[in-house]
Amino acid sequence: MTKEIIDLRSALELLESIPGQMVHTDVEVDPSAELAGVYRYVGAGGTVARPTKTGPAMTFEKIKGHPGAKVVIGLLASRKRVGYLLNTKPEKLGFMMRDAVKNAIAPVVVGKEKAKCQEVVHLATDADFDIRKLIPAPTNTPEDAGPYVTLGMCYASDVETGESDVTIHRLCLQSKDEISMFFTPGARHLGAFREKAEALGKPLPISISIGVDPAIEIASCFEPPTTPLGFNELSIAGAIRGKAVELTPCVTIDEKCIANAEYVIEGELIVGARVREDQNSNTGKAMPEFPGYTGPANPALPVIKVKAVTHRVNPIMQTCIGPSEEHVSMAGIPTEASILDMVERAMPGRVQNVYAHSSGGGKFLAVIQFKKSVPSDEGRQRQAALLAFSAFPELKQVILVDEDVDIFDTNDILWAMTTRMQADVDIVTIPGVRCHPLDPSNDASCSWTIRDHGIACKTIYDATIPYSEKARFQRAQFMEVDVKKFLPDFTDKD
Repeated sequence: MTKEIIDLRSALELLESIPGQMVHTDVEVDPSAELAGVYRYVGAGGTVARPTKTGPAMTFEKIKGHPGAKVVIGLLASRKRVGYLLNTKPEKLGFMMRDAVKNAIAPVVVGKEKAKCQEVVHLATDADFDIRKLIPAPTNTPEDAGPYVTLGMCYASDVETGESDVTIHRLCLQSKDEISMFFTPGARHLGAFREKAEALGKPLPISISIGVDPAIEIASCFEPPTTPLGFNELSIAGAIRGKAVELTPCVTIDEKCIANAEYVIEGELIVGARVREDQNSNTGKAMPEFPGYTGPANPALPVIKVKAVTHRVNPIMQTCIGPSEEHVSMAGIPTEASILDMVERAMPGRVQNVYAHSSGGGKFLAVIQFKKSVPSDEGRQRQAALLAFSAFPELKQVILVDEDVDIFDTNDILWAMTTRMQADVDIVTIPGVRCHPLDPSNDASCSWTIRDHGIACKTIYDATIPYSEKARFQRAQFMEVDVKKFLPDFTDKD
C-alpha cells in the first residue's frame, strides 16, 4: 500500500479503498450495548461468544444521544487488515514490530498551530461540561459498569525523571468530570508513575488521546522486558512510519498529548482518591475482557479528575469490544515480536515464526514454529518455550510445532498435536508461576495448588518431531501446479 497513514482519518481512507474492509450504517444505534451487539455479528471475532466472525471494520454514522458523532469499531480486528494498515504481510507483522523496537524514533513536540486535536476546546469549568455527553463512549454489554474508553492512549510522565510513556487502560466514565482507571498490577509503566507520584503526595497529570494512527495503538501494547521502564513506546510507532510521532502541550495540564488525535481528555490522577467501578450500575461487573469473560467490578480504582476535553472538528470516536480480535492484534503482535527477539538472540535461526493465538486473546497462548537442523537442536525447542515465557510473562501456554506446520491455521496445529505428540512425555508443566489476573482459572478457588489470584501453571505442548525421526514424519508431497491455469479467478486469500 502506498498511501501514507498519519492519523485515524488517513487509516480509514486506506480501508475505504480496499474492498471488504469497511462497512457503514446510517441507522441510529444506541451506544449502550447495542453498538457492540451489532459488531459482534459483523466482525468482532477473537474470544467473543459465538456466533461471531472476523469481518470488516464498521462505522456507525448516527449515535443516539450524540448528534453529529460517529463511532468506528474493529479497525484492527483482522490480522490481514493490520497488514494493510502497517504495510506488511500479515505473517511478517511480528518481525516488523521486532525491528521497529530496535530502530525506535523518539516523538517530537509541535506547536499548537499543528495541534488538530485542539480545534475545539471544552473546559471542565464550563457550565454545561459533561464528558458523558462530549464523548460517545459505548458499553459492551447491558451489565457493564458504565461507558468505557477502550482505546485511549494514556500518556504520563515520571514526576522525578520526566521519562514518559503511553499505554492503554480500562477507563470508565463515572461522572461529568471523573474517570476510573484500572491498572494491571505490576504490568504497566504508568502504574509505576502513579505509585511514585502518590507516594510523594503529588497528582499525576495524564492525557488520553482517542482516535490515532493504528501504529501507535499497537506499539503502546509492548511490555517489559522488551520495553523496560523509561522506554517510550511512541518511538516504536515512529519507527513503523519512518517519522516521529507528533505530540503537543495540553491546554490545562503540564503534559503532552498526540497532536492529531480525534479526542483528547486532559486530567490528573488524584492522590488517594478511589471509586467503586460499578457505582452507577451496581451490577458487580466491569466489562468483557480479552479472555472472553466479563471481569468483576473493582471496589476501589484510582480516579482521574478531568480538566478538559479537546477534539478535532467533526471528531470520530474509536472503540473496540474487549474480547475481540482487535485485542488479539494489539496485544498479540507485540508479544510475537518480543518472543522472536529474545529467542533469536539466544539461538539464532531456529525459530521461524511465532503466532500469539486468538484463543488466548493475544496474551495467553503462543504457537512457535521451530526448525531442527542438527541433532543438537533436539531439546532446544523447549528452551525456546522457556524463553518465550520470559519474553512475555503473562503468557500461559506454548505450543511447539515444526517448520512444515502453518501456525496461523488452527487445524494444522491440532493435526501436529494429534499425530506428533504423546501427552505423557511431550506436555511440560511449570506450576505456581505468576501469570495474569484476568484469567478466571488462575484463582485459589479453582485449585489448592494456586496460592494467590493470578498464579497459574504454565504449560509447554511439544508437538515437534524428534530430530532422529524426521524422515518418518514427512508429509505427503503433492505436485506443485499453477491453479490459475485451470481456474483463472482462483485466489487463496480469504
